[in-house]
This record gives sequence, C-alpha cells and structure tokens, in this order.
Amino acid sequence: MAKVNRNESRAQGDTNAVVEYKRILQQVLENRPSGTRRRLADALGKNRSFISQITNPAYSVPIPARHIESIFEICHFLGTEKARFLQAYGRAHPHRVPNPSGEPRRRELVLRLPDLQDAKKNRQLDELLKETVQRIVRLFEGR
Repeated sequence: MAKVNRNESRAQGDTNAVVEYKRILQQVLENRPSGTRRRLADALGKNRSFISQITNPAYSVPIPARHIESIFEICHFLGTEKARFLQAYGRAHPHRVPNPSGEPRRRELVLRLPDLQDAKKNRQLDELLKETVQRIVRLFEGR
C-alpha cells in the first residue's frame, strides 16, 4: 500500500476548492446581465482576460483576496452564493480568507438624484455612481 504524502493530499484539496469557487463565480456571472464581466474588469483595474482566468476552473490562477468584496458587489452575489463561495475560498486558501470578521466596515452616504423618467437610465446612473465610488475608494486604499 502506497503511503499518501500529507502535503500532496492537502494540495489536492486546495485544487478542488479553487475549482469549486471558480465554478460558483462562473455560474453567478452566467446569470447576470451582459456587460458584467466588463464592469468587473473595470472595477478591478484589470483586463478582461484576467476575468476569464479567474472564472475558468481549468486555470489555476487564484482570485486575490483583495478582489473578493468588489466581485461580490459588482456581481450581486446572493447570500447563499456568497456563503458557498467563501467556504470554498477558505478551504483553498486558509491563510488568505478575506475579511474573517464578516462584512467590511462601511458607512452610508445618501445622494439625492434627479429621476430621469426612464428606469434603464436610472439604473445606469446608479451603477455608474457605485462603480465610480468603488474605484475612488480603491485609490485611497492603495489597491
């Protein structure tokens, strides 16, 4: 009987967990409107090929922990999707689990905007403002 190396076994578990969280992200993106991948690339300051690499289970490129919260926000993860993703991410990268204490500390700012009398234009304006604020915050945080 061959003796199993503990490090090899752990590495295999990590690989399976990476594949699992990438599949979850891939499924989430498939159920979101077109343009979500582009918005995600813009928000992370990366090109679209990076998004393809982090969402394709065939690639071993891990998702950097610093991008997780932005991914959740841009892709609008449901609570169950987020929990499954974080569980798999934690198994894949036990020393890089994002925000182990829960939600990030945030404060709220309420803006009063004109109603553009068009639901699509209102949504576009809302998304543009959210993405702009996220990019500005990342600049201040040094990301």
